Amino acid sequence: MRFAMSAEQRSFGDALTGLLTASDVPAANRAWAAGDDTAGLRLWEKLAELGVTALVVPEEAGGIDGTPLDLAVAFECLGHHGVPGPWIESVALAPSLLAGTKHHDVLADVAEGSARVTIAAPPLAPYALDAGSATHVFLLEADTLSPARSTRALTSVDPSRRLQAVEADGPREILADDAVARGLDLATLACSASLVGTGERLLRDSVTYVGQRRQFGRVIGEYQAIKHALADVRVALDFARPLVHGAARGLESGDDDATRDVSAAKVAATDAAHLAARTALQVHGAIGYTMEHDLSIWILRARALAGAWGSTSHHRGRVLDHLMRS
Repeated sequence: MRFAMSAEQRSFGDALTGLLTASDVPAANRAWAAGDDTAGLRLWEKLAELGVTALVVPEEAGGIDGTPLDLAVAFECLGHHGVPGPWIESVALAPSLLAGTKHHDVLADVAEGSARVTIAAPPLAPYALDAGSATHVFLLEADTLSPARSTRALTSVDPSRRLQAVEADGPREILADDAVARGLDLATLACSASLVGTGERLLRDSVTYVGQRRQFGRVIGEYQAIKHALADVRVALDFARPLVHGAARGLESGDDDATRDVSAAKVAATDAAHLAARTALQVHGAIGYTMEHDLSIWILRARALAGAWGSTSHHRGRVLDHLMRS
């Protein structure tokens, strides 16, 4: 199986990187965490113009009907730049869940970027992300989907991930089992790609910092211990990305092992991002502990995404169950 991206996917990733690099995303992230959605919603509109919101929406609903690998490319970029908002829920999960329901008309608005959907899906995602800024809030319980409303706000380890407890606020609709399974797998895949992007950003900023910081008359990046620590992060990320891309290919082809591969990708991406965050904190020293430093955006994002869409224990269990059955 080839995991290499196509020329179109590389161009898409380059376009996203160019847009996000020029958009001062850290400022938008901090404003979003403080309750000011203006910059974040403007960024949502710009990304919608590039097709991110339409990636896996069916063509008949105005979407691109892209592949899971397209999704992975986009979410690695979103993770790398720390973009705030319910992107996983709206872009990766909603199309699968809403397509066969009475809410399917929402997908046309999702595709064009005018609708933002958030979905609580216990136990993997027990709380709705950014329900206050979403245009549509749903609750997925087992195989039923219903409109929902917020009942209380919760504190997240990542302040830009604003969590709300929700309860059903409308009739429940029974979904097809394959729609639920595919939607959750795509959400987990998107989360895994975001973790890889988060880890890459932490590594990039760490390499830059150790090349500038001087201690005892030397640039600290010259010390072998620091080189080895950063090399370990590089290896972890380079092992995680092929698992993410491989899982995406499996979902695209309908491989029987796709669910196992999605779980393996989530475990590897979580571990790699955790190592990147821990190493970044170590090499930055005291400044890395301050919320004022932008490093905190990605350290906290890595911690929050580690438990989102299934913990490593949950996904290791899924891999084990698959192996025991095969």
